[in-house]
Amino acid sequence: ELPSATNLGEMLTESLRASATQIVICSRAAAQSRWVNEEILTFKRLGRSGGIFCLIVDGEPWASNTPGEEDQECFPQALRYEIGDDKELSDVNAEPIAADARLEGDGKANAKLKLISGMLGVGFDALKQREASRRHKRMLAFTTASFIGMAITSGLAVTAYLARIEAEEQRKIAEVEAETAKQTTDFMVGLFAVSDPSEALGNTITAREILDKGAERIDEELADQPEIQATLMDTMGTVYTSLGLYDAAVPLVAKSVERRRSIFGDEHLDVAQSLNHLGEVQALKARYDEAEKNLREALAVRRDFLGSESPEVAETLTQLVYVLTEKGEYAAAEPLIRESLGIRRAAFGTSHPDVAKSLEDLGLNMYDQGDFDQSLELLREAVAMRRETQGELHPDLADAINNLAFVLAEAGDLEKAESLYTEALSMQRQLHGDEHTDIAVSLSNVAYVLHVQGDYEAAAPIYEEVIAMQQKLLGERHPTVGVLMNNLAYLQYDNGKQAEAMDLARESLDIKREAFGNEHPEVADGLYTIGLWTMDSGDYAGAETLLRESLAMNIELRGRV
Repeated sequence: ELPSATNLGEMLTESLRASATQIVICSRAAAQSRWVNEEILTFKRLGRSGGIFCLIVDGEPWASNTPGEEDQECFPQALRYEIGDDKELSDVNAEPIAADARLEGDGKANAKLKLISGMLGVGFDALKQREASRRHKRMLAFTTASFIGMAITSGLAVTAYLARIEAEEQRKIAEVEAETAKQTTDFMVGLFAVSDPSEALGNTITAREILDKGAERIDEELADQPEIQATLMDTMGTVYTSLGLYDAAVPLVAKSVERRRSIFGDEHLDVAQSLNHLGEVQALKARYDEAEKNLREALAVRRDFLGSESPEVAETLTQLVYVLTEKGEYAAAEPLIRESLGIRRAAFGTSHPDVAKSLEDLGLNMYDQGDFDQSLELLREAVAMRRETQGELHPDLADAINNLAFVLAEAGDLEKAESLYTEALSMQRQLHGDEHTDIAVSLSNVAYVLHVQGDYEAAAPIYEEVIAMQQKLLGERHPTVGVLMNNLAYLQYDNGKQAEAMDLARESLDIKREAFGNEHPEVADGLYTIGLWTMDSGDYAGAETLLRESLAMNIELRGRV
């Protein structure tokens, strides 16, 4: 904005006239700047040559006197020569007062002190040792204020520059997000091409087939979009998890963690999200040590970035509680549940669905630790809160009612438990129709109460209905089907149908091995059941083999406690 002529303009000239000192930032660029030279010359013409102080940041002083080194000069011409009586530069060399901020010079701290000591007219050593008198300190304060005044104009320019940079960064982020949304949409639309009649050729296409096709395509089609690739891997991995397809979920979510680490490093919220999902599915696969490690890492990152009062922290704590519970570490899980409950109360108030969830977790933990009274109190509070915050018809309310009914049944109040199970089942039929996994769970609970009450003839057909429903919804070899077969096996054994019970138990064990592998608590429990019944049949040698295998597996997975 300066005029083209050698005229600094009225505002800048007035600013120089009002200044007691002038600091020249000396560099090769400054030495070649006409305007820097003009400011120095103008200040000298005001009769203030003694108030000029130099701060060297680049180049070499007096390099112009050395042939071949002229381009290294950092002192502008107006600094190098005295001003004559005619107010023009003479050929007499000046001796500018300079501080050298370069590493090989005074360094930044000492250079600053040299400038200040020169302006104040006090010794450099006195300032460096902080032994200046009160008068000098006062003068230092005034000088600092002068610095601030001089910096205001520059500060405004810097603020505008930073604002422009921020706007540019936000524009780039928006472009990336828009491209991510487009790529994700295109990918998801492409997934459903498998349902095109021309491709399906009349066959029924399942959600599993669509997912499998998508998992195959991620590596091939999104190699040049690693962030989108990692996001889709994480998302599809969680869908596999929700369907109980843990073997398919683990490698996808693990790849998501790997991709996100390579993009963002270890300390990033997206990495923590994938670690949280990986820990969740590893826990479902009974890989508890790996799950705990990943969840604790996710927890640390979320605490660091979001603070210890974040709902996301509470989410990870809840997943970690599940792992500790499955490992039988109920006492260790309790403080984590209480911390999660405290976070959610602080974030959402005293009555909220997430608060109800933590109350349910704490109630079930109290049950695990043998405190039935406290458990029932907490679970009743959770049910009441669900009714208040989510109404009388909600799937979460049905789950909370089922949890309360379960503890009541274990406490011996079978009549009340049956009433609650029936209420939950009715609610789920209204929500989901006649066939749904939640309905199957509630039917199974009703059958369990009838079983405990000894009404085998009423319970058996309900178990059979549940098994058929889950086979249709989840697949014939889904682990949930294996668990239900085991429940029916117990009922038939209690009903005196030992051969039928043994066949069901063996089939249940086979399904669990397919789903979970050979090392899993459900497999250990299945071996234990078959071992006991084998012993009842008189085959003690066969029973010993099965029970020893179950014991070794439980020690490995759950410890000796």
